[in-house]
Amino acid sequence: MNTDVPFATDAAASGAPHIEIPVAYDAILLAGFGGPEGQDDVIPFLRNVTRGRGIPDERLEEVAHHYRHFGGVSPINAQNRALKAALEAELARRGIDLPVYWGNRNWAPYLEEAVEDAAAAGHRSLIALATSAYSSFSSCRQYREDFARVLAETGLADTVAIDKVRQFFDHPGFVQPFIDGVRDAVAGFLSDGVAPERVRVLFSTHSIPTVDAQRSGPREGDPAHRDFGDGGAYAAQHLAVAEVVMAAVAAEIPDAAGIGWELVYQSRSGPPTQPWLEPDVNDVIAELPAAGVAAVAIVPLGFMSDHMEVLWDLDTEAMDAAADAGVRAVRTPTPGIDPVFVSGLIDLIEERVNGTPAGERPHRTDLGPWFDVCRPACCENIRAGFKPAAAGIAP
Repeated sequence: MNTDVPFATDAAASGAPHIEIPVAYDAILLAGFGGPEGQDDVIPFLRNVTRGRGIPDERLEEVAHHYRHFGGVSPINAQNRALKAALEAELARRGIDLPVYWGNRNWAPYLEEAVEDAAAAGHRSLIALATSAYSSFSSCRQYREDFARVLAETGLADTVAIDKVRQFFDHPGFVQPFIDGVRDAVAGFLSDGVAPERVRVLFSTHSIPTVDAQRSGPREGDPAHRDFGDGGAYAAQHLAVAEVVMAAVAAEIPDAAGIGWELVYQSRSGPPTQPWLEPDVNDVIAELPAAGVAAVAIVPLGFMSDHMEVLWDLDTEAMDAAADAGVRAVRTPTPGIDPVFVSGLIDLIEERVNGTPAGERPHRTDLGPWFDVCRPACCENIRAGFKPAAAGIAP
């Protein structure tokens, strides 16, 4: 095994940014974040999420009330069950014989169980599909580190390989549901007589520490590096997708061409002394009336499905902020199990199975298609340092 790309198939072990030769994968690993499914699960789940950071339970309880508000149940596991079933149906429709194993990073079913089940069934080459579309430590590298950890801890590192599909932030299957949602929201505002200049679109994603954002994407000195700006590849990817969405909506609704939009952030969880990406969605909403805005579409651009941070931070807190500001608000849908999105995910699997040349891979922004094999030092967590990670060139 090539130690520069550990835990990889022979094709990916080359370290090439895009693997353009067919790979005979024998299973798909659907990797999720996980979430509690009852009140008794909430604190143990949050301990898993924050492991190694020494956060006491009394502080975790400050976050736990989001889950307790919904009976201690995060919707994310049910959503991943639905996604797994939808993926399996699309695979069957296309005649692709690849079983799907689902495992989570932070709650049952765990990744360990999924990988061990795949190995017990004789599967040795897994293609992973992580439930996050963008580049950062928490949305990409942390999954890759967990793949490596699981292979090492289960004793399967020498017998099972895990590759990973490219980050799919600009794949048409991911982007189209957002276009549809913004178009419908804008059309509703305009049909009700709201002038375009009084409509605003806020594209919301999870805030992350600024130092993590700056280290997302290929690092300086790598041939794939480019100047992504202060927010690194993470912010650049979101901005690029938002531009595509707004251009597509304007093409369908000419009056929408003058509608203003902005990338905003949510779900900050770090200490006040640590810089995180801004502005906060609720702060921006509070300022909309002074800008003459009467209606706002809140777009969960950073999220695949309606999990807790969508239900609480957007559907609860952001909607409350809009009500307090006297601004009409609509939260647009996440991709969820939209057939276009599900089909796009299987397209990403087929890219790797077939070794599709990079020049033939669909992408909606100039940043894509993103890399099959993550570049060296990509998406570092500066506080924890580099740990072994699958599906990328070390470190």
